[in-house]
Amino acid sequence: MTQKRHEKSALVTRWLRASLVPLLLTSFGIPAVHADELPTLNDSETKIYYENDTRMRGKDATGNRVGLSKFRNTLKVEHKRELGDGWSFKGIFRGTYDGVYDLNDEEYGKNAGGAINMAESSGVSNFFGVPGATATTAPYGGSAIAIPANAPGGSFGLPPFYLGFTGQQDSTPASNPNQGLQHVGQRWNTAYQDANGFGQLDLAVPVRPCDVDRRGCADFGGYGALTSNQLKAPEFNGRLDFIREFYAQKTWDLDSGKQFNVKVGKQQVVWGRSDLFRVLDVINPMDYSRNSIYDEFEDIRIPMWILQTNYRMGASDSLSERNLQVVWNFDQFRPNNLGQCGTSNVALDAGCFFRAIKSLWDYGGTIGNLAPAAALGLFPGPSASPIGGVAVTLPNHFAGLRNVDLPDWKFKNTQIGTRFEGVSKDGTIAFSLNALAGRSQMPSLHAIRPAALAFDMVYPRISVLGGSMDFNIEALNTTVRLEGALSHGEEFVDTLESGMYSRHKVWRSVIGLDRASQIDWINPERTTLVSAQFFWQHINGFQETSVPSAVGGSPVKEGTVGVKDNHLFTLVISAQYMQDRLNPKFIFARDIEARANVIEPNVTFLYSDKLKFKVGANYKWQTGNMDRYVMADGRGTTGTLAPNGTPLPYVDSGIGGLEALGRFKAGSIGTAHKEDEIFFNMQYQF
Repeated sequence: MTQKRHEKSALVTRWLRASLVPLLLTSFGIPAVHADELPTLNDSETKIYYENDTRMRGKDATGNRVGLSKFRNTLKVEHKRELGDGWSFKGIFRGTYDGVYDLNDEEYGKNAGGAINMAESSGVSNFFGVPGATATTAPYGGSAIAIPANAPGGSFGLPPFYLGFTGQQDSTPASNPNQGLQHVGQRWNTAYQDANGFGQLDLAVPVRPCDVDRRGCADFGGYGALTSNQLKAPEFNGRLDFIREFYAQKTWDLDSGKQFNVKVGKQQVVWGRSDLFRVLDVINPMDYSRNSIYDEFEDIRIPMWILQTNYRMGASDSLSERNLQVVWNFDQFRPNNLGQCGTSNVALDAGCFFRAIKSLWDYGGTIGNLAPAAALGLFPGPSASPIGGVAVTLPNHFAGLRNVDLPDWKFKNTQIGTRFEGVSKDGTIAFSLNALAGRSQMPSLHAIRPAALAFDMVYPRISVLGGSMDFNIEALNTTVRLEGALSHGEEFVDTLESGMYSRHKVWRSVIGLDRASQIDWINPERTTLVSAQFFWQHINGFQETSVPSAVGGSPVKEGTVGVKDNHLFTLVISAQYMQDRLNPKFIFARDIEARANVIEPNVTFLYSDKLKFKVGANYKWQTGNMDRYVMADGRGTTGTLAPNGTPLPYVDSGIGGLEALGRFKAGSIGTAHKEDEIFFNMQYQF
């Protein structure tokens, strides 16, 4: 009883600490004021907002009940003012404290993860009597098979391998203990538990903040090396992310009604109007760590230091309005924030894959089901399968992620774009033509030869050409939105290429239909907004082939990792009641090729002009099995698992599974299908 009282007391203390910190910030860090007491400056306006976003999750793929996944408290200050001589200023400052790292630190925080056993379907370690091994697993850092640090040629195979090797970094297990670990992908799949035949590749990943566990920590571009405090308050960093907007602008009136506008500072530049997924809106990178794809783009775009000019040319013989925009993003390059492993939002589960292979390079480690037993010359007897997978412990600097090449600030690494906008003479059609050159906001992995399981991470140069068009179909009372973009130079993992990647042109497009409809069974007194979107992505030069599995079973796909033609559909239905104070909304999205779905019903209640509440749920499911995500992963490429570039039996081709590349076929919905949530949101304007 005493222990339970202590546990309850500790929980209450942690809850109070997580709850009171943001309140203290608003009470003491900024004077408590009412709207009519705000500072009065000539031609200025200041608004202060407080928001709490609380989310709870159910069970993940392992059956573990996650519990609290977010307790985010946000303070935002907006300020506008006139500076004189036609110049105006706008600033938005945002600070966040997420208490989940204190309240649920066994899932997200200093106590996350634990000791794990790696998959070994052959049972070799158990056959040799390794302590802690089972018929289908071997303890991390203690597999029967290990490669010494001085293995010739830096590649796997025979000779040599050792039995009973129990350390990862120069035989020093203290530097890489079996603690604070999870299986890569265990949040969304259980592939590592597959004991049939050869089995699935199994990687271990440290999941604690980087001040608690440095393994696998590296700056992947604003994430990947964050400490506990940086995860709790992510805006306060070296890139000054607490500054959401900080720019000045001025408009000059020219002859014939023309205008020239300059806007310079930290800002967001919006080129597209699609929701959930982007087509043209690609100037600012996105912060998917905040709430995956489900927050408004305005809240998850990462503002950049940008110079923007607009030359408003007015009417011509064929157009009623014309505008030429030039955008120079002169900030240091920054990619999308995909989320650090060990946090609640990790887009594509990619941050966990990256941290796992970075830890493997820096510290070594045990890989489950790395190679078939027969490939290593092991035929241990009737109690172990010679064609089953073997867990192998590797030294550091042998396999994994060697370098992360984040571009330095150079003029050639900045981003330049231009857009021409026009409106038809009768005002019914608005269109744009867009062009952009810069760096990809998504990383690419380049294999290091001769060992194809070692990589460098790069951000290749790309260019984008596209356009948009909006018009109304009056007979249907429908607004049509069209966007299309062709990118050049995007890179994808490709297991048919020696560098394990290939470069492609990619076409992305969306058709959006927005209609205010009278749906009596929803609300007979008001129209209901219905918005549908149809996305299409085509990878030009996509290559894929099915090869017989080297270890039996179904054929394995090799080639470009992804889907040649991917289609997504989204639907939003929004209604209003109680003089627009009560707003229910229904969101649905389906990734057709991945057969992954999500629905999010929510209700917003405007209690007053200052206070509003929002409650809802986010539920995801799949309508097909995960076999469609299975992909060759490079272990069977010539020179990968062999000592002198010569393929050994059973490993010349056809080695693959759901991990580690299946995540890039499952997509952002498929890899999150075990992250169902209920949520409560409250926002107050002072």
